[in-house]
Amino acid sequence: MADTVTDRPGDSDRCPCGSGEQFGGCCGPRLDDSSPAPTAEALMRSRYTAFAIGDRDHLLRSWHPRTRPRHLSLDPDQRWLSLQIFGTEAGGLFDDAGTVEFRAIYRIHGRRAVLTECSRFARVNGRWLYVDGDIES
Repeated sequence: MADTVTDRPGDSDRCPCGSGEQFGGCCGPRLDDSSPAPTAEALMRSRYTAFAIGDRDHLLRSWHPRTRPRHLSLDPDQRWLSLQIFGTEAGGLFDDAGTVEFRAIYRIHGRRAVLTECSRFARVNGRWLYVDGDIES
């Protein structure tokens, strides 16, 4: 499946993940696959950014093979607006697993919506991968 980035930020633009950092020093290298995420939270932020700009390749590449979908469709009418990280458990430089709890706000078909999830990550061959998550309603 081809990369379908719709609006990739410039390296000096603020990163969509809300870290306050410039894209080129935050999620940009993760999306380019030139620098693996050092923590589960960094991978989670890069996946949010990938959803925000429509980068299917990064989403699939960063998904654990055991839970990765065969196909991934992104709704072109969905606009990701903001990300808030509530907390992490493990997922650090010396861990093999971790969780990240977050809230992402988006707009779809003119309506605001919220996704709250506790995501699970695993480090496989030195790279963090998204495994799955529990969505809160």
